[in-house]
Amino acid sequence: MSGRKIQVAASEQDLIDAVAALIITEAKKAAADHGFFSIGFSGGSIVKIVSAGLLNRQSDIDWSTWRVFFCDERYVGLDHADSNSRAVKDGFLSNVPIKAEQIFDLNPALELTAAALDYSKKVQSVHGSEGTPRFDLLLLGMGPDGHTCSLFPGHALLDETQLLVASISDSPKPPPQRITLTYPVVNNASAAAFIAAGAGKAAMVKRVLEPEAGEDILPAGRVQLSNGQLIWFLDAGSAANLQTAQL
Repeated sequence: MSGRKIQVAASEQDLIDAVAALIITEAKKAAADHGFFSIGFSGGSIVKIVSAGLLNRQSDIDWSTWRVFFCDERYVGLDHADSNSRAVKDGFLSNVPIKAEQIFDLNPALELTAAALDYSKKVQSVHGSEGTPRFDLLLLGMGPDGHTCSLFPGHALLDETQLLVASISDSPKPPPQRITLTYPVVNNASAAAFIAAGAGKAAMVKRVLEPEAGEDILPAGRVQLSNGQLIWFLDAGSAANLQTAQL
């Protein structure tokens, strides 16, 4: 069943708890269905929210089923300060019993385009090589320009339909070289969640979720799952300008 849900948290803790509940529910459902749980992380504040919600609920989680990917990654060393992998490991994964072989990283030793192709193969190694991979859950963020993953307004990658993972060498946000999941993969997920908190997000949340007639659809607004559930986790600040927010 497809659809979009907007969930406005009454407090920071309510937001943390709601995100944790979704992850635990989707992990159990996926493991029961096909024996593993594939999750894609974005960087930024998402890591802090996930860590705060899950580290005290570890008895509810079978970590052995997790297969961890990154929705996008900066083309830097894995120990570089800009690396999404480093941020997720330092802020979350290093505190849970997930083995290194359960985490699927960019190979920065490869040339950029080859690194994107290699990451596609890693995605397929878990999801199968037939058809479009179907992640169990993608945790997405939204930038101040409405970008998500490394899919930026006006960029040619918005119309990419053949590649599963694409390279980008001209990101308007540094660092310029990155790899990213493309819309065919993002929109084929079983579940996806945007996490956007704070009054600083309010104008862009409004623009994405309630666009004016004639406005361009921003990258975050192009996330429309073909057969899955999309949830926007907001707080009072980020939802302040919305007319249709549902508690």
